[in-house]
Amino acid sequence: MEHIHTEEKITKKKTKQSACCCSHEEPVHSDNDGHDHGDGHDHEHNAEGGLFKLFLPAIISFVLLLIGIGLDNYFPQTWFTGYVRIAWYIVAYLPVGLPVLREAYESIIKGDVFSEFFLMCIATIGAFAIGEYPEGVAVMLFYTIGENFQGLAVSRAKSNIKSLLDQRPDEVSIVENNIATIIKAADAKIGSIIQLKAGEKLGLDGELLSDTASFNTAALTGESKPDTKVKGETVLAGMINGNTVALVKITVAYSDSKLSKILEMVQNATTKKAPAELFIRKFAKIYTPIVVYLAIAICVLPWLFVDNYVFSDWLYRALVFLVISCPCALVISIPLGYFGGIGAASKNGILFKGSNFLDSISTIQNVVMDKTGTMTEGVFKVQEVIIQEGFDKVEILKLVNVLESQSTHPVATAIHNHVGKIDASVELKNVEEISGHGLKAEINGKELHVGNFKLMDKFNISYDIDPNSVVYTTIAIAYDNKFAGYLTIADEIKEDAQEAVSKLKALGVKVTMLSGDKTNVVQFVADKLGIANAFGDLLPEDKVNKINEIKAKNETVAFVGDGVNDAPVIALSTVGIAMGGLGSDATIETADVVIQDDKPSKIAMAINIGKQTKKIVWQNITLAFVVKAFVLILGAGGLATMWEAVFADVGVALLAILNAVRIQKMKF
Repeated sequence: MEHIHTEEKITKKKTKQSACCCSHEEPVHSDNDGHDHGDGHDHEHNAEGGLFKLFLPAIISFVLLLIGIGLDNYFPQTWFTGYVRIAWYIVAYLPVGLPVLREAYESIIKGDVFSEFFLMCIATIGAFAIGEYPEGVAVMLFYTIGENFQGLAVSRAKSNIKSLLDQRPDEVSIVENNIATIIKAADAKIGSIIQLKAGEKLGLDGELLSDTASFNTAALTGESKPDTKVKGETVLAGMINGNTVALVKITVAYSDSKLSKILEMVQNATTKKAPAELFIRKFAKIYTPIVVYLAIAICVLPWLFVDNYVFSDWLYRALVFLVISCPCALVISIPLGYFGGIGAASKNGILFKGSNFLDSISTIQNVVMDKTGTMTEGVFKVQEVIIQEGFDKVEILKLVNVLESQSTHPVATAIHNHVGKIDASVELKNVEEISGHGLKAEINGKELHVGNFKLMDKFNISYDIDPNSVVYTTIAIAYDNKFAGYLTIADEIKEDAQEAVSKLKALGVKVTMLSGDKTNVVQFVADKLGIANAFGDLLPEDKVNKINEIKAKNETVAFVGDGVNDAPVIALSTVGIAMGGLGSDATIETADVVIQDDKPSKIAMAINIGKQTKKIVWQNITLAFVVKAFVLILGAGGLATMWEAVFADVGVALLAILNAVRIQKMKF
């Protein structure tokens, strides 16, 4: 483990976007896409009134259509002719046709003439114009049914994500003078005390004041196993208290809580489109007007070349062509597939910052990982203290403890836990961090150096031991430019680290470990885990060089780190994966993917989710193009009717949707 202390704060600019729930809203712009939807239609329908209410117009039209077909073909009636027959089919058309006509009109007003609604209106009105009344009703009926199912699927995918993460209670119980008062969580102030009853969710991040409490952290980590906290430890919004009443002091504002950041991140994830989404939406914008002009050509051009030209026959072919050409199956099923992938990952405590990263992670060839905090627990304990003769052991440890108090590094925590209370009477001057080496400061007019042995070499401080002979992580100490001794610190390998490496190898991914820790320590861990490529004694710039070496081979690489110190390599890699942990806000800001429960086995799971999502998306693209192309050719040649056209549009869309929602049911 490198003994690096840094105050560097690396953040990424975030774009806030509200979820669009109304199909009439203007598209929401993002950095990645010019609009939220190719045609401004969100395909999300409000089903709060129940399925019956949602499908009632379609049911009415369906019943009237069946009766009309029956009177036309099976139970002919003398009265069911002429204007009565036309009026009957118009009445059957209106429940499903009026909403689409209205959508087409509003789209045209906004400047979007060539929308799917426009295609459906031309096709069905045209069918009525040439006397194909049942087929005109059928096209609009099945289109509406398809739209309803699409809306339900999109709503379900979005609500799965929202319900999973929006765990913050709106109110909290604040205790003042032994009196509990319920207030809005957003109004609670830092320093106030929350009383949390058994089974209640915590509304804000804070510090546990009770001696001990057990929390369900599933909302944050996907881990159902209770997490026991002790007095002084951090507890986070969204955690559910166990069996006893707990007191928590608020330390973070409502809007800055861990859960708020996660929720914002997942909401923003829908604005970062995968290449397939961007391509399909741009394609639909160009493709739809071309199809309209082709339909006009199919209707008109044969007049110049066909001897027995019948306008109604060629108009019918053109209308069939229009129905088939609707890009709905592509425009909807592809984003739905990515919604499903993001939702499936979130359920398992893996947060993707955009569907583009689902695509990127599916092609990863190399996973490069940090050691401490990623493959090891990152919880250090001092094993031994070796102080040279001529130095007071107690005094040296006291000074080291004071200097390390300037850092939140796990090594500093281990030293503090070993030494104890910090002596406030010790005055530090000129505290300086030397990146990749350690810390130095002036105390009592003398310089104190605490870090790795590279720090000793840098300041030409001689020492009489071989650092490579010590297996554990060593922290060298020098006082008054003389080597004063060293501490050894040990860290435990995470219980699922071996499983993580095995799963990555099974996926055909090459695994490399990089660390600023001593080479022999890194190699010791790598050997235990079965990692062939492991490098130690690396400075931050050395890690960057290793990543560049891999990228120079034209290979994709994901770097997995545990904090801000790894930000340069996370930014450089194809996909940056952060071990988020409960309390590491910086990783949420810097990485592309955040693993909430710090389990390295989730790295392979994230890659697998990306692969499955991409597989489903391309299955849908292939299905839609193949079926539509085939039926388009038949339609242009007069071999396909409106019924085949309906299947090519609505049928393919429904098949694609059913395929897309599969990912939400998969086990990874």
